[in-house]
This record gives sequence, structure tokens and C-alpha cells, in this order.
Amino acid sequence: MNSLVERVVAFRNERNWGQYHNPKDLALALSVEAAELLENFQWKSSDEAVREKRVAIEDELGDVLIYALFLCHAMGIDPADAVLNKLDKNAVKYPVEKAYGSNKKYTEF
Repeated sequence: MNSLVERVVAFRNERNWGQYHNPKDLALALSVEAAELLENFQWKSSDEAVREKRVAIEDELGDVLIYALFLCHAMGIDPADAVLNKLDKNAVKYPVEKAYGSNKKYTEF
């Protein structure tokens, strides 16, 4: 994971874009890219979108992940730790015996 962060940061730094990468603007950019990802699914079934827009979905997902990594870097957050910590919290909220096969939110158990 660290080598991936290093690579995206090096790409950014080669272009002197770091000056624009404060946490607020990175969070905004992340949201915009997530919306662009969603556009690929608009007015289509999930199967249609995946079949017809796979390359565009992959590109937008790449953008989402890149901005997430930029935000982690800007805030000194280890992305792997963030994921693992969130999984631990979700395991408490969604214990297997209650959540297995259910699409309910933890507040609905």
C-alpha cells in the first residue's frame, strides 16, 4: 500500500499539484469522482452498466482511489490502518449472528 501512495504522490509532485491538495479540496474532489463513477450506472441495470461501461467504471474507480490515497497522505493516515480499523468497528456493529444474509443497517437489528 505504501508504494502505491508513494507512486500517486510522486505523480502529483512531478506536476506541482500538491499546492492544491489540502484535505478539504481533496475530500471535494473525491466526492466529484465518486459522482462520476455513479454516472456510469445511471439509467442502466447493474449488469448493463458493468457490461457496457466497464472501462469507464475502472477509470473512475481509479480516480476515486487516487483521491482517497491523496487525502490519506495529506492527513497522515495509513490507508491500510484506516481500512483495518473500520473493519474492526464494523465487526462490532454487524456481528455475524445478526448480520448474516441481512441488508439491514445495524440500528435495525
